[in-house]
Amino acid sequence: MTPAERASAVAFALRNCALEAMTPGEATMRAAAAYERGHEDVTHLIDVADEQTAIRLHTAAGAAAGDRLADGSLDDHATDRADAVFARTVLLAERRWNPSGDLDELIAIHRGLFEGVFDDAGKLRTANTTREVTSDRALASNPEVFFPAALIETGAHNIAMELAEKRNLHAMDRDVFVHAFASIYDELGYLHPFRGGNAMVLRIFGSRLAHDAGWDLDWGEVTRTAYRTAKHTAYRGDISAFEHMFATMLRPANPTRVFLIAGWDQGPAH
Repeated sequence: MTPAERASAVAFALRNCALEAMTPGEATMRAAAAYERGHEDVTHLIDVADEQTAIRLHTAAGAAAGDRLADGSLDDHATDRADAVFARTVLLAERRWNPSGDLDELIAIHRGLFEGVFDDAGKLRTANTTREVTSDRALASNPEVFFPAALIETGAHNIAMELAEKRNLHAMDRDVFVHAFASIYDELGYLHPFRGGNAMVLRIFGSRLAHDAGWDLDWGEVTRTAYRTAKHTAYRGDISAFEHMFATMLRPANPTRVFLIAGWDQGPAH
């Protein structure tokens, strides 16, 4: 990877973690800086991050998330594992995965993010679950507001077929792409194939999907508030907030950088 690609991978990993209230520690960030400069490879970053995660878990008054992913969002459940998840996001950006556009791709991303961090990395949820904490009591108590666990494979197949029919969103005008992408993004959010970590997986999958369709998503200005607002609006059947968010993020694809954070207008050589 070029220095710009490594910098983009690190920046995206930081944003993907920040959107789940996770912040890597100073030692991990020093290792990330060395990785960006090409002084160390990604395995060194993983080693440092895992060491820092072990220290956090040892010194914490009980591991907040246990050894399994918590239901719903990672918010406040995985802060002690931020270093490890951050480093694995960088590893995914460097080594990639098979972009199959189906459930296998989602599983590969989930496993890549959480293997060695949580025991249920890459494993589909087996129980119905509600959406994350919400002030809407009807939603909070309804186990069917996410896709039924027994039908996850069927639901994922249907979404993959929809993507295939739409040629994976290729050759669409900007406005058409934004609407189609927001719809697929919402459908995958509803699918919720894993017990936890779904949003992190979806941002990676979505970035890859958009890039291969000729567009990049610049996550640099996306805040937790904006993302959560769009997500909760979609819970109620309205994807307009997602459409607005993605419209502001969309850029013509940079050939060398899938995960775009800042500097998108500098071209592939930067």
